[in-house]
Parts: sequence; C-alpha cells; structure tokens
Amino acid sequence: MSINVQTVPYPFAKVGQPAPAFKLPSTKNLDTLEETVSLDDYRGQWLVLFFWPYDFTFVCPTEIRGFSDSYEQFKELGCEIVGASVDSVYTHRAWIQTPVEQNGIGDIKFPIASDFTKETAHQYGILDDASGAAHRGLFIIDPEGVIRYQVVTDMNVGRSVDETLRILQALQSGGLCPVDWKPGQRTLG
Repeated sequence: MSINVQTVPYPFAKVGQPAPAFKLPSTKNLDTLEETVSLDDYRGQWLVLFFWPYDFTFVCPTEIRGFSDSYEQFKELGCEIVGASVDSVYTHRAWIQTPVEQNGIGDIKFPIASDFTKETAHQYGILDDASGAAHRGLFIIDPEGVIRYQVVTDMNVGRSVDETLRILQALQSGGLCPVDWKPGQRTLG
C-alpha cells in the first residue's frame, strides 16, 4: 500500500530553518516609541531574540537586566539582542522608567519589542494559548537569518546569560563542540 505524503512547511520556528520575519514596535526611541525592530535590521550579524511572559513580573526583570549587563560581551561577538513580550510598547516604556527598587528594569542597552498582536510569539511557537502570554523562548539567529539554537522554558524559570554566551561562541566556532565545551577549548572537528 502506498501513502502519498505531502511536504508541509513547519508551522513554527525551527532550528536549521529561516527565522520567521517580524517587524514590531519597540523602545529603540524611548521618547517617541516610533521606531520598529525587524529581523531584516539584523541581517549580517548574529541575533539573540528572547521573549518573556509579561512586563512588571518577578523573574523577567532579572533576565532582562542580566542580558543588558552582558550586552558588551554579545556585541564583541558580533551579536545584537532584542527582547520581546506581548505587552504594549507603552507598558515597556513605563517598565524601563520605573526604578529597579519598584520592580522596574531601568535603562537597558537593547530594544524591547512589543508583540501586542501575539503574531510573532505564535510564529515562533511559544505563545501559551490559555494565558495569551509568551513562554520564555530564546532564539539565536545567524547572520543569514537561520535559527541555530532555541530554548523554551516554562514561565517561572529564568534563562542563563552565561549559557547563552557559551552557545553563541560554540555556534561561531564552526566545530563540533562536546559536552561542557568552553571558548578556547579544542573542538572535535
């Protein structure tokens, strides 16, 4: 018996495939909130795109400040960072302008995008349909726009900035990196 199987494009972001395009309002210009960020803005360089559930929550600020504190390390590796949630760009601005002591995030070194329509979170396969929030999804996209790494965690578990840097360096090494590989160590090929 022969079964005819048609190839259907994968409906969500997938490692080894082109990253879904996006163009979102952002905090790039905190005064006007009129500048967008898009995948095309980052062609030719590495990009870490990470999502969190909601602004003004508890785990999210630790991650955002952690990535901001390490921003120069990413820049030295030819990598930009964009953060995103399903909150409005106005909520993002309020969160940035709220002091850290009052659960704000203060000044950060990369733009935060607003996926208010939730289309991008859906395309990246991280939208929680029940709550309408994005899971904690992190994607490393190469200079050609291909997803090379993704990790998605539940909403209550923060990600490691150090591990993200290690994975970025492993991807950039071009070699086969064994368990616990660190920059400067020999690759397998």
